Amino acid sequence: MSDVMPTIIEATIGKDHYKTMVSNGTLQVTSDEPVVSGGTDQGFTPKELLYSALATCTCITLRMYADRKQWPLDSVKVTLSQERTAEETGGIVLEQNIELTGLLTTEQRYHLLEISKRCPVHQLLTQPIHVTNHLL
Repeated sequence: MSDVMPTIIEATIGKDHYKTMVSNGTLQVTSDEPVVSGGTDQGFTPKELLYSALATCTCITLRMYADRKQWPLDSVKVTLSQERTAEETGGIVLEQNIELTGLLTTEQRYHLLEISKRCPVHQLLTQPIHVTNHLL
């Protein structure tokens, strides 16, 4: 039996170019494309949503860990960018710059850097992913 919890995300687009409503059944966000791509720029692009998931998960993971250890972490800021493309590296390279504020020791800071790799989205993105499409 798998310990993976099912996640249901539903994305719906009408005739708006390319405004898409994304829902988890409880909350809703808007995704869109920039005006230069024919969209209305009313939400994050799909790629930005993916990158946001990684940055957000990293922040939450570090906050949870520091709270459990009762470390003096005041805030976490993650800046994520795509540094290289498939042509240059054979894959996509995402670079996360993690800014930690608080009275942390050097050892705590480096430990949190290692913990950042344990965030569930980081784990998901660094293993093979298989997507199956079904037409309904």
